[in-house]
Amino acid sequence: MGMDYFPAPWSPAMSDPITLNVGGKLYTTSLATLTSFPDSMLGAMFSGKMPTKRDSQGNCFIDRDGKVFRYILNFLRTSHLDLPEDFQEMGLLRREADFYQVQPLIEALQEKEVELSKAEKNAMLNITLNQRVQTVHFTVREAPQIYSLSSSSMEVFNANIFSTSCLFLKLLGSKLFYCSNGNLSSITSHLQDPNHLTLDWVANVEGLPEEEYTKQNLKRLWVVPSNKQINSFQVFVEEVLKIALSDGFCIDSSHPHALDFMSNKIIRLIRYR
Repeated sequence: MGMDYFPAPWSPAMSDPITLNVGGKLYTTSLATLTSFPDSMLGAMFSGKMPTKRDSQGNCFIDRDGKVFRYILNFLRTSHLDLPEDFQEMGLLRREADFYQVQPLIEALQEKEVELSKAEKNAMLNITLNQRVQTVHFTVREAPQIYSLSSSSMEVFNANIFSTSCLFLKLLGSKLFYCSNGNLSSITSHLQDPNHLTLDWVANVEGLPEEEYTKQNLKRLWVVPSNKQINSFQVFVEEVLKIALSDGFCIDSSHPHALDFMSNKIIRLIRYR
């Protein structure tokens, strides 16, 4: 991509539309918006104090992250920081704000991070458990070219996990792994959103050949670093409790006592810091 430089000073009228190419992503705004904070780098770029590159289409080119620039541009428009609830790129946005030197945005991000930090300290963890028994059918090789049809009962487990702490779910995701196709894979990729995780797995099935787990898409669940397979809700609850208690959670007094956890389908823990 060929790059040329705009001569200074910048020529369009304040209200004229300007198209920016930020890391390959196009944005259209106005000169008034881009210079709304004169002491920022953008203010300097678009007031003619700094040379500005343009791409082969004549758009102003800035070699920075294009995805998060939308939040910076919206701040220039409204002087208000608007982020989605599940925003996961705070570090990147902070670095971009530092680059553009929009001081009020930097301060707003600092306030937001303090707010998020306080929210992470106090947290709730809610787990809903479901279990059923179903029959699995499979073939067994008894001799070369001789197969027989067999069946067995299989325990199927489901756990819906919700936590107000995104960091705790990431921690949990680093400890629990699915066994599928003979390989272990982190459950982190199964996060529905930063606060919600759904797990589905089966216990070992007596007599079921290993290849049938793959063929029938039956996932088993393991916990590391103890390398223990989870074949019952009791083991699952014990392992999750170990992880949660080590992260500062405690049992919600309004819910069953720890000794009664194994007979309950809803578990709630809380954390105060």
